[in-house]
Amino acid sequence: MSSSHPNTPAVSPTVEQIRRAPKVLLHDHLDGGLRPATIIELAAAIGYDRLPSTDPDALGTWFREAADSGSLERYLETFDHTVAVMQTREGLFRVAAECAEDLAADGVVYAEIRYAPEQHLEAGLTLDQVVEAVDEGFREGERRAAAAGDRIRVGALLTAMRHAARSLEIAELANRHRDLGVVGFDIAGAEAGFPPTRHLDAFEYLKRENNHFTIHAGEAFGLPSIWQALQWCGADRLGHGVRIIDDITVKDDGGVELGRLAAYVRDKRIPLEMCPTSNLQTGAASSYAEHPIGLLRRLYFRVTVNTDNRLMSGTSTTREFEHLVEAFGYGLDDLQWFTVNAMKSAFLPFDERLAMINEVIKPGYAALRSEWLFGRS
Repeated sequence: MSSSHPNTPAVSPTVEQIRRAPKVLLHDHLDGGLRPATIIELAAAIGYDRLPSTDPDALGTWFREAADSGSLERYLETFDHTVAVMQTREGLFRVAAECAEDLAADGVVYAEIRYAPEQHLEAGLTLDQVVEAVDEGFREGERRAAAAGDRIRVGALLTAMRHAARSLEIAELANRHRDLGVVGFDIAGAEAGFPPTRHLDAFEYLKRENNHFTIHAGEAFGLPSIWQALQWCGADRLGHGVRIIDDITVKDDGGVELGRLAAYVRDKRIPLEMCPTSNLQTGAASSYAEHPIGLLRRLYFRVTVNTDNRLMSGTSTTREFEHLVEAFGYGLDDLQWFTVNAMKSAFLPFDERLAMINEVIKPGYAALRSEWLFGRS
């Protein structure tokens, strides 16, 4: 399905056009996007000797193969290594700066990057020092990107781990830094056995403070986790939310019937932070062509396209869009639709979101359409 403008033919973008298109990223984990060479250098600096390889190419391959292995133990081991080298101010600063640089080079103009401060305290940093180091890294990455001719703005989402008992503390941390680079809060970790309702005090606190939060829900668990995230906790967005497809019935005649939860999610325009490649790795979808994003886009859910863990998935925002273009025949207008959805759903003030849409995103896609039309004339 293409959502082309009435007077514009469907545009099949090239890979280079997708890379240059302005993109918005809402679901990306800082500890899942390191450069392999950086992991090796940081490990050497702190004396960490447990890496599977000290060759960047081989290490990158190991991360992807471990994530693809189907073994939860091997998948979780990948984060043991990345988190291990993110325990010092220098390590956090470098990883954050390179994250911003890498995303900007990929055409991302706005990104919300999440990480769990409680996982970076082993070398003696305080929670506030962790947040300050990451924020300084993001600002440095923005400056480096600008010097290279790329534009990006990065906000942080502070994550609390579902299996731990520090969610209120992390929510308070997010609120302290909300005007200093932190734009919201998140909970992550195993869904099964650790429902979001365990953290109601954190969510109630954030609501009282008029702060934003998203919740990982509807990936490994299903409709009950989506219902709890929305109705008990009041989430602004759903991290993944892919299992909402379980409440949608496609009839033999091609008609579609939405259950009450799916209808509520669509009617309320609740953003879904979809991560196609990651969903394939975790078994939440069997292929790109069968990924629920195709039907959800056709039904006009508030779908956004994200990377989750760029290192483990061997992906980028451009690659995620590439897969969708190949699977569903999307054109530039569809990619703009996903991007505008994401910017509308960002945890920024309304006027700043509107300015980004009208001054950066729409003009960027208009220029690519003109380029395509000119090339055909």
